[in-house]
Amino acid sequence: MLAESQDEEQIIARVAAIDIGKAELVCCVRVPAEGNSKKRLQEVSTHSTMSRSLAELANHLVELRVERVVMEATSDYWKPVFYLLEAHGLEPWLVNARDVRHLPGRPKTDVLDSVWLCKVAERQMLRPSFVPPAPIRRLRDLTRYRIDLVGTRTAEKNRVEKLLEYACIKLSVVASDIFGVSGREMMAALIDGERNPKVLAQLARASMRRKISELEEAFTGLFDDHHAFLLARMLSRIDGIDADIAAVDEQIEAQLAPFAVAAERLDEIPGIGPVAAAIILAEIGVDMSRFPTAGHLCSWAKFSPGINSSAGKTKGSGSTGHGNRYLARVLGEAAVGAGRTDTFLGERHRRLARRRGKKRAIVAIGRSILVISWHLLKDPDARFHDLGVDHFSRRTNPDTSKRNHVRQLEALGYTVTLTPQPDTHPYR
Repeated sequence: MLAESQDEEQIIARVAAIDIGKAELVCCVRVPAEGNSKKRLQEVSTHSTMSRSLAELANHLVELRVERVVMEATSDYWKPVFYLLEAHGLEPWLVNARDVRHLPGRPKTDVLDSVWLCKVAERQMLRPSFVPPAPIRRLRDLTRYRIDLVGTRTAEKNRVEKLLEYACIKLSVVASDIFGVSGREMMAALIDGERNPKVLAQLARASMRRKISELEEAFTGLFDDHHAFLLARMLSRIDGIDADIAAVDEQIEAQLAPFAVAAERLDEIPGIGPVAAAIILAEIGVDMSRFPTAGHLCSWAKFSPGINSSAGKTKGSGSTGHGNRYLARVLGEAAVGAGRTDTFLGERHRRLARRRGKKRAIVAIGRSILVISWHLLKDPDARFHDLGVDHFSRRTNPDTSKRNHVRQLEALGYTVTLTPQPDTHPYR
């Protein structure tokens, strides 16, 4: 039976759309005509992306009482425009370019793109992307820069190890960390001109002194002044990066102060430390009203399997897709760390790794950590409570487990007789 329905198209009365480039942008404004609500007035203008021109555009949009300004996420060029319009009290929306499909056969210019974007936006056919507030943006800039610095430092350390290998110095074979106290003193001596393996080996400290003979063998190489020059530059750069990371850490701590309580609650999750908590807050913020449910957050972060079904058949591999790489990285590292703990998440990681493989286990535990984070940030009074490493065994149905074991033994040709022993059941 067919039911009647009335669909009234809800059009935003005053809307603007901006097609952004590096040097200039094109803005299309659509407002209702005076005296005729069905007609629309349209204005298309081109502006420079310099601050003065952007301020004039923002004031003009304010005078027109524009309700919403929509722009595509074009590289990083959208950021100054978005932030300036936001500072003028407007409601800017950042949308994904994939949601704004161009019609086949239609000419493509900056003017036509802005008009098309404006028409699509006024009919509310677009969804806004998540843009955190200014305090979270500042914290995000610091945490992302810290991640990049750590990556640069790691690359430089790899160069040091390769340089020593070229010079037949096998320090990394003997020492697990060549940048520890002993390793740094030995490399400093190499730079200063010391080439005697026995002297270099005697610089070992603590547990490294048990490997004196191995160190003497490791330092019997072809290290010369050329290698010393390069090694000095590399170690100097590593020390400089260490100093930069320390300075960034101080700024992160200062910017994180207003969100210290939220960071402490996230720190209670297995696998999450102070640095990881700061990164998670910087990427998803503290206001979970932007994500109605934990599932929405996981879908935005691409930690939910994709669904591709047609003709009653599911296609594809169910991959999650590519999301926020900074958030994905920290959740992956946290999942690996949680997998080494005697907690519920650790046991779940081990069970999934046995059945589905380590990669799927990391994604699953990363999603669980993200769901827990959503609940902790959604409810200020919520605290993390570990279900325990024995959660799965406690929830196992004894009768089901008994039947399975009896069935397996009977399949091997045994006759099974069970004699219960009170108060000795392993699950009680």
